[in-house]
Amino acid sequence: MHDLARRALDTATQRGATYADVRIVRRKDQSVNVKAGQVDGVSLGESEGLGVRVLVDGAWGFASSGRMDGAEADRVAGQAVRIARASARHNQKPVVLDERPPAEGRYGTPVTEDPFEVPIDGTVDTLLEAERAMAAVPGVTTTKADYHAAREWKGFLCSDGSQTEQVSTHVGAGLEVSAASDDELQRRSFPEAGGYRAAGYEQIRGLDLITRATPLAEEAVKLLSAPLLPPGRRTIILHPSQLYLQIHESCGHPTELDRVFGTEAAYAGTSFLTTDKLDARFRYGSDLVTLTGDATTPGGLGTFGWDDEGVVAQRVPLVSEGILSGYLSSRETAPRIGRSSGGSVRAEGWNRLPLIRMTNINLEPRPGMSFEDIVADTEDGLLLESNRSWSIDDRRLNFQFGVEVAREIKAGKVGQLYRNATYTGITPEFWGSCDAVADERSWMLVGVTNCGKGQPGQGMHVGHGSSGARFRDVEVGVGNA
Repeated sequence: MHDLARRALDTATQRGATYADVRIVRRKDQSVNVKAGQVDGVSLGESEGLGVRVLVDGAWGFASSGRMDGAEADRVAGQAVRIARASARHNQKPVVLDERPPAEGRYGTPVTEDPFEVPIDGTVDTLLEAERAMAAVPGVTTTKADYHAAREWKGFLCSDGSQTEQVSTHVGAGLEVSAASDDELQRRSFPEAGGYRAAGYEQIRGLDLITRATPLAEEAVKLLSAPLLPPGRRTIILHPSQLYLQIHESCGHPTELDRVFGTEAAYAGTSFLTTDKLDARFRYGSDLVTLTGDATTPGGLGTFGWDDEGVVAQRVPLVSEGILSGYLSSRETAPRIGRSSGGSVRAEGWNRLPLIRMTNINLEPRPGMSFEDIVADTEDGLLLESNRSWSIDDRRLNFQFGVEVAREIKAGKVGQLYRNATYTGITPEFWGSCDAVADERSWMLVGVTNCGKGQPGQGMHVGHGSSGARFRDVEVGVGNA
């Protein structure tokens, strides 16, 4: 693989590229799906290929192939150069890359138990047992259980002498159950977003799906007869199982610098966090709100050794005590705001062009109050858990989220269950209303495997860590069933 990548680099530079990088990627996936008491599918697949990215006359070119031989490496490198040269004829502003030292080394996800060495029969049995336990609860209509393991080997070589190797392992498993009446459908799921983590099979064993199955199904049935949430303005506490998606949609995406500059507008929209706000010390939230893009978070799906430009993994301040302080950036975009790349560029696979993507976007915990302390400190409010639906505008400003579960808090005690609850807001006003963030005792890291961006579309693995938080005077209401 090293020789093939070196050959592609040599060909690109010989044909006129002033910069070139090559990624060789091999990916292995295994999944199990169980539904209605049956194994709905078991799959194991592998893919392999190389992608070549070049700069010629200040313009990008990219080409890729799933054929792994010398002649094909030459062809792909040549095609990338031709594309860049053609693009340069219409390029209004030449690309300028941030300087960085050559990257060199190896990185691997810490794994205790290799998921690809665990007999698949045991995983199937676990999912079937959990699914049968959910189905046995009276009132349940549909049940399913899923498992997925992915491993990616990636080699990166660059014309500046960089050479890295990385092996990432991501696993997840989850349950979903629905209950229905004549005019109502309720769903409960566990864990949030499929329980994904950068880890080995030990993550799956720790989820304890069989034990979780029956209470999950019972709550889905209970929601059928729960009252609708009365609309109004309320104090809400977001559990980490919901807060992760709030962070993803209203902080992660708007801080992507390519969106800010408008180069993602056609597919994913732009951002209200324009660069003039950085100099103006724009208030994104209250003093309690500190958000970081951290590619070093242990167990995060956005954790790595180097991004796909060879920039070392790092912790990037995005919002510091409520003030906008940075962006997710690339070697191309960071110089435009007078900064160095934060190492936020990744591609879904060998046949996709690297883009600015989230790493692990975390709401940092605040010392002092546990999550339980925040609940006990709330005289009248709502505890919202587990996302059910979401909607947000293309600038990431106006949003509405629906949750699977809403529980009333009275005098610090959790009580009445409500169904079909929603909450809505405007991003800086909402985060400005945050008056409590829990400490590290309730910290939860959630992995997201379907973050979409780019044309052609790319689904990226990212992570979000939080401990839970309270927000005052939020508009709540009732969503569709």
